[in-house]
Amino acid sequence: MSAHVRPGWMEKPKPLTQAAKAVALAAVVLLVCVPFLVIVSTSLASQREVVEGGGWVLWPQEPTFKAYQDILDGGIVTHALGVSAGVTVVGTLLSLACTVTLAYALSRPGVFGGKPVLLLVLFTFLFPPGMIPGFLVVKELGLLDSYSSLVLPVLVNVFNLVVLRGFFQGIPEELYEAARLDGAGDWRVLWSVVLPLSKAALAVVGLFYAVAYWNSWFYASLYLESDHWPLQQVLRTYVVAGTDLTDTATSEGTVNAPQTVQMAVLVIATVPILLVYPFLQKYFTKGVLTGAIKS
Repeated sequence: MSAHVRPGWMEKPKPLTQAAKAVALAAVVLLVCVPFLVIVSTSLASQREVVEGGGWVLWPQEPTFKAYQDILDGGIVTHALGVSAGVTVVGTLLSLACTVTLAYALSRPGVFGGKPVLLLVLFTFLFPPGMIPGFLVVKELGLLDSYSSLVLPVLVNVFNLVVLRGFFQGIPEELYEAARLDGAGDWRVLWSVVLPLSKAALAVVGLFYAVAYWNSWFYASLYLESDHWPLQQVLRTYVVAGTDLTDTATSEGTVNAPQTVQMAVLVIATVPILLVYPFLQKYFTKGVLTGAIKS
């Protein structure tokens, strides 16, 4: 093979191939953006536009935030939004703290009981407990109808633990030894050496936890009464099951179109996570691949 001949995977794509990729990418973007645009537009549309459009509006001519004002006026959705925000923030912080400390302990060679604990953790990943055993454990611990039931049973995710463990193992051993020579203990090494070098992995794992807590509805349906439900369970009950909410009437006594209120609840449940993604996007490839490859 000549020195100037490049392998096939290094050759510049042909114009037809580039055009096909552009068409495929445009189709994917349309499949994602158009439904989202319809959801947002319908949530901003007036009742007349929704009726004339058969329940859906692509572009509202008379945009109004009345549906958002009504459902956020101290009713069910407002309470559920506060529950979801609190569970997401507290759960993410606790999960990160537990996952980081356990991953650091399992990443260090020679830790007493490290391998059996790692096998035990991986065993729970391969053979997760069923719904009934999980419910019985939560009940025996007195966590029913408590927000702790949304956090404690899923406090440590095995995949996130493996990613962080692999990332910690990828840190040069010389840094650990240098910190030890300076008299640093395990906590000092973790806080001053490991965590500053693991911002990418921590950002990705933190986002994974936050998305999981924010989108969680199944445990809420099992363990919580309806007046303690998070936003996703309210969303599922109202949008999917079609159950009526009692706080959708306006102050003038009129009622919003059902589709408008449904789409407004859906937007409120989706937008917060969408706003976080752009700030952490740059950490995805580095954070996930580094930990996964090392593991």
